[in-house]
Amino acid sequence: MSVTDILGGHRVVPVVVLNDPGSAGDLGAALVAGGLPIAEATFRTPEAAQVLRRLARRADLVVGAGTVITARQVDLAHEAGARFVVSPGLSAEVVRRCQALDLPVIPGVSTATEIMAALDLGLDTVKFFPAEASGGLPTVKALSAAFPQVRFVPTGGVTAQSAPAYLAHPAVAAVGGSWMVAPDLLTAGKWDEVTARCADLQGATP
Repeated sequence: MSVTDILGGHRVVPVVVLNDPGSAGDLGAALVAGGLPIAEATFRTPEAAQVLRRLARRADLVVGAGTVITARQVDLAHEAGARFVVSPGLSAEVVRRCQALDLPVIPGVSTATEIMAALDLGLDTVKFFPAEASGGLPTVKALSAAFPQVRFVPTGGVTAQSAPAYLAHPAVAAVGGSWMVAPDLLTAGKWDEVTARCADLQGATP
């Protein structure tokens, strides 16, 4: 299954950093209620695999693993039920392990050289990261001109205000962001606000 198949038409991917696995059920329900049943659960906390496992229990939620930097983490993500993997950089070892498991992978790139390395690995969808710090939409436009066969998922500094401009570009498959799942909302258990922010995206993005 391709990355675009996994995204299922959802062009904004919530990037989740959740410390408490016990809140995963509430978070999943909030995302689904807001009409955005997809999430990238990042391997940035000791409880990441457990958070991913609990989110993946929902049949109505597509859950991937983010900040995956080793083949071992790929295995952990796969065992926990991840449907896709996102990495901050381009690791051939990570990509090949995902391919061996038939697990769609979106590696991070910010240069033409990295894109060429991704193409050599048989990939055509990459994460542009860190998007804003790497030049934002102008850089996406420049890179897509050189690599028209590549689709980009800009992540890193993308906001509710900047997302529509990214998504209007034909080379952008989706964007990743955390404004709808901001850490302060998750810590405070403000699930209604998570739902509201997800719902605000419907019709607000191209």
